[in-house]
Amino acid sequence: MTNARAAKRTILRLGGVVLAGSLLAACGSGSGGASSEKAGGKVTLTVDLFGSFGYKEAGLYAEYEKLHPNVTIKQTDTQDEADYWKSLQTRLAGGGGLADVQGIEVGRIASVTQQQTDRFEDLRKYGADGLKSQFAEAKWAAATAKNGEILALGTDVGPEAMCYRTDLFKQAGLPTDRTELARRWSTWDGYLELGKQYKAKAPAKSAWLDSVGSLFSIMIGQEEERYYNASGELIWETNPALRTAWETSVKASDAGLSAKLDQWSPQWNQAFAAGSFATIPCPAWMLGYIKGQAGETGKGKWDIAALPGGAGNWGGSYLAVPKAAKHKKEAYELIKWLTAPEQQAKVFAKQGNFPSATGAITEIADTSDPYFSGAPIGQIFGHAAKTSPVQVLGVHDQNINQQITNALSEVERKGLAPGKAWENAKKGVANTLG
Repeated sequence: MTNARAAKRTILRLGGVVLAGSLLAACGSGSGGASSEKAGGKVTLTVDLFGSFGYKEAGLYAEYEKLHPNVTIKQTDTQDEADYWKSLQTRLAGGGGLADVQGIEVGRIASVTQQQTDRFEDLRKYGADGLKSQFAEAKWAAATAKNGEILALGTDVGPEAMCYRTDLFKQAGLPTDRTELARRWSTWDGYLELGKQYKAKAPAKSAWLDSVGSLFSIMIGQEEERYYNASGELIWETNPALRTAWETSVKASDAGLSAKLDQWSPQWNQAFAAGSFATIPCPAWMLGYIKGQAGETGKGKWDIAALPGGAGNWGGSYLAVPKAAKHKKEAYELIKWLTAPEQQAKVFAKQGNFPSATGAITEIADTSDPYFSGAPIGQIFGHAAKTSPVQVLGVHDQNINQQITNALSEVERKGLAPGKAWENAKKGVANTLG
């Protein structure tokens, strides 16, 4: 990744979305099916993603292929976004092995718009500038470069809540009602206190939360300024809100409330089904991931309540077309269709990924999820999206977050002193920034 000092940062804001208006009709896919290599020929579009975007699960690929019989879609995906991004950077530098469509996490989008405009298609050449009114203003602006290039289309945003296992709560003698829990853990101190009560009577081999790294990430997602300020200056070392999130995470580790599982690891994946933790801070996009890992036997054992400490946003993604893609126009037509309000609403209904297309909100407002005990996910995540802060984004947001959560993992898993772990985080960030 190029040196962060090589270019002046234009910091864009994202987080709260304007949720109004009626569902817009999905945009037509235009020529979509015509091959860029041979008119009327068969086209195989490759899509490379991370985590769970929900397109397969919601049946959108099959639907698109039915609408466009000459198009076949093949998806590859990597669970760990950090591994995905590293691989993508290698392929971008070499110009080979790239898919027609590449997913971009919101913590990386400033890097794309400020440092990699020469590696991704300007979607204006395909008419993307006519789609602006469909998206939340901040979501659109974050993928727009300083010269007006539109480098990606937004998929979802990440309003936050708390997912919890009702069966484990019952065994520990805790209440399971989502309204009562939201009241009892209205603050993060209240959340830790309830965790101590859980630990006292917890089922065997079950902790209160998955990792203190996930606690940190969800807490910092409640802040407007995190790693950079609005002027583009690094502030993470001196940001009091970040220090509070760090110290709260350390408290959770010291109290023995964590299952000490690194997120996205095989052990973490297995823990969803095993009942290794009772709560997990969950942005909307994680609902589909939980379903995939916990499986059918987890249905009805999970529920969702409002997040301690107020609303926040963690994550959200984009779809982009590399300049080295084989079928650029067809790739654009696909991402235009996938990110249209109608399709975003379908993904939310199936997977929980909260739309960035403002018109989709009325379609999902009354959505509930039987897997999560009938939780009113449209209301819970809709309220969080309306009230979460509009976040300042910087080029290295995701890298800084990774270094901090790595350091917290050293605290909870290796018993490293918090002061030493903080110094390790500083060194890691310095190395990342070059």
